[in-house]
Amino acid sequence: MAQKAKIATNIVAYLLGVLNIAAGVPKIMQMPQELGFLSSIGLSGLGVSTLGVVQLLSGIMLFWSKTRLAGAVLASLALLVSSIAIFIGGNSTFGLISLLPFVVALIIVFVELKGVRRNGL
Repeated sequence: MAQKAKIATNIVAYLLGVLNIAAGVPKIMQMPQELGFLSSIGLSGLGVSTLGVVQLLSGIMLFWSKTRLAGAVLASLALLVSSIAIFIGGNSTFGLISLLPFVVALIIVFVELKGVRRNGL
C-alpha cells in the first residue's frame, strides 16, 4: 500500500509541477493578462516576473524527491498569491477553483514532511 501512495504522490507532484511551469512562463514573459490581474494586488512588472520565476523553479523542484518539499512550499505560496489576485480582481468563482492547486500543494507539503519525520532527516 505504501508503494501505491508513493506512486500517487509522485504523479500528483509531477502534474502540479507542470501546472506551475505553465503558470510561471507567461508571468516571466510579461503577458498582458498576467500583468493585468496581478497589478490588482500591487505587483509591478518586476514583481510579476519574480512570481513567475518562483512558479517555474517550484515546478521544476517538484519533479525530484530531494527538492519536492521546498518546491511544494514555494508552489503553495505562489499559488496563494495568484488566487488572492483573482479574488481581488472580483472573480470569486475562478478564485475558488484556483485554490484547488494551492490545496494540492499543501497536501504534498504535509506528505513530504511526514516522510521526512519517518526517515529521521
